[in-house]
Amino acid sequence: MKLFKSFEKGNLKLVNRVVMAPMTRARNPDGILNQMNAAYYAQRSGKDGAGLIITEGTAISPTSMGVLYVPGIYTQEMVEGAKKVTTAVHNKGSKIFAQLWHVGRVSHTSNQPDGQLPVGASDIRAENSTAWGFDENGKEGFVTCSVPRPLETEEVKLVAQDFAHAATCAIEAGFDGVELHGANGYLIEQFLNPHTNNRTDEYGGSIKNRSRFLLEAIDLCISKIGADKVAIRLTPYGGLHELPHYDEIEATYQYLATELQNRGIAYIHIMDQKSRGSFALPKGFLERFRSWYNGIIILAGGMDKKIAETMIESGIIDLAAFGEPFIANPDLVSRLKNDWPLAEPDRSLHYGGKENGYLDYSVYQQEN
Repeated sequence: MKLFKSFEKGNLKLVNRVVMAPMTRARNPDGILNQMNAAYYAQRSGKDGAGLIITEGTAISPTSMGVLYVPGIYTQEMVEGAKKVTTAVHNKGSKIFAQLWHVGRVSHTSNQPDGQLPVGASDIRAENSTAWGFDENGKEGFVTCSVPRPLETEEVKLVAQDFAHAATCAIEAGFDGVELHGANGYLIEQFLNPHTNNRTDEYGGSIKNRSRFLLEAIDLCISKIGADKVAIRLTPYGGLHELPHYDEIEATYQYLATELQNRGIAYIHIMDQKSRGSFALPKGFLERFRSWYNGIIILAGGMDKKIAETMIESGIIDLAAFGEPFIANPDLVSRLKNDWPLAEPDRSLHYGGKENGYLDYSVYQQEN
């Protein structure tokens, strides 16, 4: 099966075609990756784990966060902490990309420096979405997102520079590349969707204008670390965090596929949000996307061994990403390869905390 065989194309030389998808675990109260994170990712690396690991969403600036206790990659202390993670993963023989994250309007004043408003493409609030912050009584938990402040035109360019700075920090920390989070209703996708982007400047209106921020961030990252180390995650037809569908969805992603193809980036990581209770990718979309983009495509969302192998064999995708199954199955690749049963994670332990529900899931052989 191709899924379990080595893969080599461009910057990616992988021991298998299984990818560990980015998953928020929120184990870093100081924002600095540490030895516990290194152990977690190392457990899921190597021949029994993922050929490529993509980290949980990693903040690019103090104003980019909407979840407490997530790591960042924009200070020297953060770089030094991240070196523990990259070294541990590389010692096991896997590659690792840092996912660069700006949540935009999916945030709360308690997540922001000095309690300021979060920023967004526009001032349209995600009224039915929550951030993980503090309520008015200082109690930690899920809180309704605050009304965002629309970024000024020049500020948009500064945020693109924040992505590039974080990319530079990531490479210094030893990551093999970076994946910009352009999915799931966060800042980049807030610019793409006309329902969350009512701007009248160069970043609003047409498909080209709404795509400008994404491409400027990509181009700045490329200028700093090279195209073969820059990737992006996208969720065409997704609806998470209140992003309604719009008439130009397909045309938007065809435009992006063409532009990203021309730039020769490391890969495009597509997520099908059906697995998250949102809209599914329409039938035939991935085949059309492949006709627009012949670089590496990763697909995440509801994957299993059969689906992954079928789609890889057909050439629609190159790599298959698995999310939650990796939490309770650090040896997921061995379990899939041998058709061993998968352990179920304790979802109450997904976010926050320490080793419990993070480092203490065992491999299959240890359970028998």
